[in-house]
Amino acid sequence: MTKRTYGHTKSGTPIDDDLIENLAAEAEAGYDVDAILAWRGKRGRPRLGSAPSTVESVRLDPDLKERLTRRAEDEGVPVSEVIREALRHHLEAS
Repeated sequence: MTKRTYGHTKSGTPIDDDLIENLAAEAEAGYDVDAILAWRGKRGRPRLGSAPSTVESVRLDPDLKERLTRRAEDEGVPVSEVIREALRHHLEAS
């Protein structure tokens, strides 16, 4: 007899009756709320400065986009870092 599954977890583990029983037993035993909150606080992207960052949109023509991508690849950094550094340089030159 094959086990009945109810889908899969995010990691791909099949959700079956055994998993549901294990999760229910874990919940009934109680959770360490402090441990969960500490783990939750470590998720997400790290801050770039002292406050949360904003996302700004810019339009780039194909040539500029190609040059930007090439520069990022040459330096081994994300495109966003090249943009931030160029903006810093431009603002300091003013």
